[in-house]
Amino acid sequence: MKRTKTKTAIVHVRVKPELKEDIEQILATLGITTTQAITMFFEQIKMHQGIPFELKIPDDLTTKVLEAAKENENLSSTDFDEVKKILEDLAT
Repeated sequence: MKRTKTKTAIVHVRVKPELKEDIEQILATLGITTTQAITMFFEQIKMHQGIPFELKIPDDLTTKVLEAAKENENLSSTDFDEVKKILEDLAT
């Protein structure tokens, strides 16, 4: 049985409208279309034989740091020693 090659295939994706708008603005700044970006992503998946970036659940320390950052959205400037102390406290 001979396979007929078509030039394109259609992919339907549902995303939040705000996300779509934000992404389209970024892609426009880069000078590429959404279709071009998705095609590049698919090519990378094919080349890497998987997702082309690391997917993992954050460890406990990373989760604590992210939660602490969310609680203090308006952080004032902090020196390195203070940051080191905060991280050491979170690690324990």
